[in-house]
Amino acid sequence: MRPVAELASSGLRGVFSDIDDTLTHGGVVDLEAYAALIRARAAGLRVVLVTGRPAGWAEVLASLWPVDAAIAENGGIAYLKRNGRLERMYFAAGEPADDAQRLAALTADILRTFPFARRSDDSGLRITDAAFDIGETQHLARAEVDAITTRIRELGARTLVSSVHAHACFHTADKALMSARVAAELWGESSAEVAEHYAFVGDSPNDQAAFAFFKASIGVANVARYAVDLRPPPSYVTPSPNGHGFAEAIEAILSQR
Repeated sequence: MRPVAELASSGLRGVFSDIDDTLTHGGVVDLEAYAALIRARAAGLRVVLVTGRPAGWAEVLASLWPVDAAIAENGGIAYLKRNGRLERMYFAAGEPADDAQRLAALTADILRTFPFARRSDDSGLRITDAAFDIGETQHLARAEVDAITTRIRELGARTLVSSVHAHACFHTADKALMSARVAAELWGESSAEVAEHYAFVGDSPNDQAAFAFFKASIGVANVARYAVDLRPPPSYVTPSPNGHGFAEAIEAILSQR
């Protein structure tokens, strides 16, 4: 990973960003990170949030924050701002009603199998995935997280791990695929254009697909704790962790505009 100061950013049109431990510290958005979002928008950059958090969060954030869209549930669903209104877009075709029963059965199995397993506190706001708390209100050991994710795969679902949750889903989306789809829908850009002309900022394993997809992939400094698990890691890294690091990434981008 190279220092973010070495990023050649003159051709960048916007930024896609994770939320937890990228914009936040201790579960709270850092002032520096939110101010950086505002500066990015004021400078003409497009901004999209890309998170493992639930659809309910994304709908509120897309409505109230200075962003063009918010992607939730690791790409399963997105809320787009267009013509003064919010539009909901699923990655999978149609409504995800069929997945609800399967996700409920999977969740019951995980909770029954592992005494340490706990649903995420935001589970009631989810539509396309299920999430288990591994680092938000409790901190599970690596072996416990691995046990949960192994069982998820045994039950036929896909799994991703963030700094706070272990996720299960039956859709085929990831943060990169849905980012490209949102850019195509809002701005008519090809997948190749998105990879070339947008930056992505993140910090954890569920950002892996985006780190691989975006040429200007940036990790805030706390990404180092997952360095052995990331293949590839982000191309660039900030000096500081969390929201301070995000602000440094935005400053590096804006310095060449």
